[in-house]
Order: sequence, then structure tokens, then C-alpha cells
Amino acid sequence: MDIIISNSSGQPIYEQIVEQIKQMIINGLLKEGEALPSMRLLAKDLRISVITTKRAYEELEREGFIFTMTGKGSFVAQKNIELLKEEQMKAVEQHLSEAVKLARRSEISLEELTQILELYYSGEE
Repeated sequence: MDIIISNSSGQPIYEQIVEQIKQMIINGLLKEGEALPSMRLLAKDLRISVITTKRAYEELEREGFIFTMTGKGSFVAQKNIELLKEEQMKAVEQHLSEAVKLARRSEISLEELTQILELYYSGEE
């Protein structure tokens, strides 16, 4: 499992793990019923504490993305992918709404805001 941890992002490590695993599930890279690495193995691979991976797995389970079977491990839960994408779309819309409000207060034009969005979307931050 390819998870990239950034120590300079300001986002807690467990949240980085949660977000990346969610995206793998939403994008179909992790399929329903597929086993996740054990908490210990993931911690070893990422060179982080087992407590951190445990917290990430607990969060994923609380949100319904994975389920855990005692003695067997953690697995991708059955979930409606369209519903997951809709949840992600709602989060994007909330962030964009805040960006538009800030742009209006700062007198940034729609054209300028669109250019900024296009730069971020294309990865040329």
C-alpha cells in the first residue's frame, strides 16, 4: 500500500493515513473485502508508531470505510461508492464556498480565482 507521509504538512500523521486510504477506496484501488496491512506492518513500513496506525484504523472503522475481525485483521467495508463520492463533493463545495467568500472580501475577480483554481488543480501550486 503506497501511503506517503509528510512531516511538513501540518496535518497529523493519522489523518494523512485516513485520507489516503479513503481515496484508495473511493478510487477503487482498494476493493470491498480486501485486507489491509496489519497495524504493526503498516507502522513498520511507514516508520511510525503502532499507536498512530491504530488511531487511523479506528477512525476509518468509525466512518464505515473498514471493518475489523478479531484475529483476522482489517478489511475494506462494503460501501456505496457513489455515496462516498457525494460526501467528497460536499466537502469540496464547502471549501470552495469559503474560498469564494474570501475572494469577494479581498476583491479578487472570478477570472483571477479561476486561474488560481486551475493552477492548483493542474498541480502547479
